Amino acid sequence: MHGAPATPPAGCNVKESMMSKKTSVSTAAPTTSAKTRKQAASKSRTKLAQLEAMLRRPDGATVEQISKSLDWQTHSVRGAMSGALKKKQGLIITSEKTDTGRRVYRIAA
Repeated sequence: MHGAPATPPAGCNVKESMMSKKTSVSTAAPTTSAKTRKQAASKSRTKLAQLEAMLRRPDGATVEQISKSLDWQTHSVRGAMSGALKKKQGLIITSEKTDTGRRVYRIAA
């Protein structure tokens, strides 16, 4: 029958199994030092924020530097610059070819 309620397997008391679960709640206040808070704040920065910070440096950043720092593949770096920073945030990103043949990307002021 499709409309019949499901019944628990024989020998299984659903109420007992649900009621027997106990959770412990700690009443001790967590202790955090200033150093721990600073580390948490720096880790909470998103990768896009880190990417933007790298591009705002006076020297800019190459795709290789960004991909190594953020642990991204190079096509992901280019996609994030194009999509998230240029199209969504409206930032102007310039690129300049260096003497070594590498491109340095910067956010225009």
